[in-house]
Amino acid sequence: MRRAPVLQRSLTLGAQTLLTYLPIAAFHSQWGAMAGFLAGSLLLLLPSRWAWPAYGLVGLSMLIPPTLDNLSVQETVYLAQSTLLTGLVVYGLSRMAALIQALHDTRSQLAGLAVAKERLRFARDLHDLLGYSLSAITLKGELIHRLIPSNPRRALEEVSDVLIISRQSLADVRVVSSGLRSMSLEQEMRSAQSLLEAADVKVRVDIRLGTLDQRVDSVLAAVLHEAVTNLLRHSRAGTYAMAAAQDGDRVRLSVSNDGVDPSYRDVSPHSGSGLGNLRERLQSASGVLTITRGPGGTFELVAEAPARPPRRFADPDDAEFGAQDHAA
Repeated sequence: MRRAPVLQRSLTLGAQTLLTYLPIAAFHSQWGAMAGFLAGSLLLLLPSRWAWPAYGLVGLSMLIPPTLDNLSVQETVYLAQSTLLTGLVVYGLSRMAALIQALHDTRSQLAGLAVAKERLRFARDLHDLLGYSLSAITLKGELIHRLIPSNPRRALEEVSDVLIISRQSLADVRVVSSGLRSMSLEQEMRSAQSLLEAADVKVRVDIRLGTLDQRVDSVLAAVLHEAVTNLLRHSRAGTYAMAAAQDGDRVRLSVSNDGVDPSYRDVSPHSGSGLGNLRERLQSASGVLTITRGPGGTFELVAEAPARPPRRFADPDDAEFGAQDHAA
């Protein structure tokens, strides 16, 4: 009724007021018990600034019938008091039912949000993992194709690497599905160096890291994953630089290359949203992502984040989130 039009509420309260006070002319104080329900309706349907004064007036009005019937002071006060008490009971029970319904609706919404966040986590991690792994497998496959006529032994070695990458990708997908995935920035930098050198890219690596929080470490490793994936898919870089340094309570990761084609556009219908995913990851960790395109096809990506995440940092991979999703 609170959401009903003003006219409808006014007619309802008006009818209830008439049915409360008009019968008093015939039944006197014996009809006074009905006033408590009117008092409760006023509390439920009127704005607070009007509801409580009106509630009090209904209680005071019940002092009149006992007085006209020459009843005792005790009976007169009792009728007014019971009217006010009945109004509070009606109001309290009605509000309790509304609050329980609101709580139930809110829990349903939270469960839906938890499921949606888990879907986003899975899609994001799957994109990061498979984008990198499939790009590496493609690169290795092209290299093997070139080596088979001239250097079969080297091609055989590269086939072994492809098998290792594919097995690791399968294991990573299983870990992602269980929500327990973690990554190391330093390990990913070493792995990326090995992969890029196999693609005849000159790599410079500079690592100066202390002890990082596992979640921040995973976020920055994902940034590196996406940067290397973009390099393998979208550029023909000759040199690539990776640097990770910790300065006080901040960590800075920078990657740059010299082979970006500014006219390149991914024409596939599902070209991915890697950079958008990375921004969301870094924002959740109070981090910042900066992208710079320079002259001559140079490209630099810089990610900064605190070495220790703030308390409000909530990664979807955490056990608490997993528990929420399980409950949902």
